[in-house]
Amino acid sequence: MKTAIIIFLAALAASMPALADEAAATAGPSDERSALDAEVQGLRREVVDLNRDLFMLEEDLLFPASTQVAVFVSMDVGTFFALDSVQLKVDDKEVSNYLYTDREQDALKRGGVQRLWLGNLKAGEHEVTAFFTGKGPHERDYKRGTTLKVEKGVGAKYVELKISDKVSQLQPEFVVRVWE
Repeated sequence: MKTAIIIFLAALAASMPALADEAAATAGPSDERSALDAEVQGLRREVVDLNRDLFMLEEDLLFPASTQVAVFVSMDVGTFFALDSVQLKVDDKEVSNYLYTDREQDALKRGGVQRLWLGNLKAGEHEVTAFFTGKGPHERDYKRGTTLKVEKGVGAKYVELKISDKVSQLQPEFVVRVWE
């Protein structure tokens, strides 16, 4: 239904220049033409506003706040680990598998946070498992996993997968925590 509405609105928006040109060719005075142009521009703005409202409604319907879970990835320094990819499983079902570019790795090292997954979970206990793949100390291939049991209640839940350096052991540390 929504797709049909969007297609109709896109066709309407695409046909508006043709309508304006046709009206300009048949109209005599320039006052009528400028009034028609203003009306067409007003209709275009309304179509854009309606499209934005439909997008927001779709987001609310697909990801209601009461069931929403978002998982983020962050990195602190990254001296002992160069991230290549993250695989995310929720309740033993793979929900995301992301391969990082050099620019994305740099952004994470500078304090950036990436939304890895956004989904819906029913209330109750869920297991979130993440597998990190990359280059560890001494440029060796490194793959580690971490797991956290998450109690999903009413309202949105935000989970952070944080990669940090554990200087005391010269190793990376992978921590999963729930934002309160």
